[in-house]
Amino acid sequence: MQKNLFWRMIVIIATLLVFLFGIFGVPQGLSGTALRDAIANRIHLGLDLRGGTHLILQVQVNDAVNVDAQNAIEVLKEQLNKNKVAFSDISQPDPQNNPDRIVIKGLPPDGRKTLMDVASERLSEYNVSSGAENMYTLTMKPQNLTELKNRAVTQAIETIRNRIDQLGVSEPTIQEHGLGQYQILVQLPGVDDPGRVKDIMQSTAMLEIKQVMGGPYSSEQQALQEKGGVLPPDAILLPGHPTPGAPPDQQAWYLVSRASAVRGKDLRDAQPSTDENGQPDVQFTLTGEGGQRFYNFTSAHVGDSLAVILDNKVQEVANIHEAIRDQGRISGGSMTQQQAKDLSMILRSGALPAGIKYLEERTVGPSLGTDSIRHGVTAAVIGMLAVLVFMLIYYRAAGVNADVALLLNLIILLGFMGYFEAVLTLPGIAGVILTVGMGVDSNVLIFERIREEVRNGKTPPSAVDQGFSHAWITIVDTHVTTIVSAAILFIFGTGPVKGFAVTLTFGLLANLFTAVFVSRAIFDWVLSRKGRGEALSI
Repeated sequence: MQKNLFWRMIVIIATLLVFLFGIFGVPQGLSGTALRDAIANRIHLGLDLRGGTHLILQVQVNDAVNVDAQNAIEVLKEQLNKNKVAFSDISQPDPQNNPDRIVIKGLPPDGRKTLMDVASERLSEYNVSSGAENMYTLTMKPQNLTELKNRAVTQAIETIRNRIDQLGVSEPTIQEHGLGQYQILVQLPGVDDPGRVKDIMQSTAMLEIKQVMGGPYSSEQQALQEKGGVLPPDAILLPGHPTPGAPPDQQAWYLVSRASAVRGKDLRDAQPSTDENGQPDVQFTLTGEGGQRFYNFTSAHVGDSLAVILDNKVQEVANIHEAIRDQGRISGGSMTQQQAKDLSMILRSGALPAGIKYLEERTVGPSLGTDSIRHGVTAAVIGMLAVLVFMLIYYRAAGVNADVALLLNLIILLGFMGYFEAVLTLPGIAGVILTVGMGVDSNVLIFERIREEVRNGKTPPSAVDQGFSHAWITIVDTHVTTIVSAAILFIFGTGPVKGFAVTLTFGLLANLFTAVFVSRAIFDWVLSRKGRGEALSI
């Protein structure tokens, strides 16, 4: 008995030390400030306690549909031309409201079979219907349209999360918001520059390298005049940085190929660097497939010019002196070091599949968080003290047992949060208080059962043994059902609700250990020091 009790005490002390380390880590001193800083480094505060930025974004899912439709148009043109099928026009009549609708005009009757074959083999997500005057309409199937929009939201969440993670924001919340509204909730605790974060999140950062077919022009009108008022079908006009000697506010315009030699998906890495003049730029490296395509392109266009395009704006134009395989750079005359870092980070994290719109922006000040912490901690301390005093008065010496178990329960709970880097929110503090109540409930069940056994004439050791044995099933039942409820809150809840669920779950697990194992060990230790027949103070 004594040997068994000794090892149980060793387990309890070891558990106490392990979870104290989870709370404090290795503090830089024993002063109040040093211990407070140690706790802050291990237990992170949520948005409602620390302050920060709360954003609700809406993904412009039609942008993703437009991209898919444009790709489908390019496939149709390529395949119809390849099969020598004439047509007068392929376009989206209403890209704003019906981006999933493509209309083909002037297709001869003998071209219908070719169109249906192309739609079946390459564009199976579209339905084809015929109309008057040799007109055909391709409309994306409803199921494919829904999947495409949902995928755009999922990709946007992952892209935003990658960018925020690289900014070093501690414990951000990035998740879907609302039902079927294509919205994203973003909560960034402790962010002191929300403007920069917003710019980084909403930047699409679409990198493309295209052939320069004309320019620079001082205006769009000049470019159109040189081309007789009509641009070549395989070219588009894009703005760029002002040319040397031109006014800073006067954009240059370039005529570039519609097809890209390199796209953002071909990017393997991007890092901030400096050019030969010591100015900040971004060095990028392509994937193996993208590098081979770039090599083929530059090999076939030695002596021509290429344009590095970012978000449909020409960043740099360079002559191709020799074939280039897998490396390049982006530089701008006024690019700062911070902008180079941000741009390389955005390129690494991938491009957003669609634009985003800000529906709501709210900043929570740190002073409000400080008040919440003070009031929350005050409520927790007062509640804890009230419970401890009640247990001492009502259960006398056995109340000390319950108080020790409750304090250890709190230490284990905070240690859990420190090890798992959980975020403490205001509802999380409520979860801590509720855990204290559940811990008291467990002790009350055990103590009342022991009292009942004592009244029935059992000896103190037998009463303790029977009390724990009979109360154990009830304690497990109440804790398991509450943990299941907390799990549902965690799965379907948002940030603050999840914080409540996390602290409640950790606290209940800790309570199972303290209310049964620790409390039983303390009772056994007290009984080992009593004489035969001596009453138990409970």
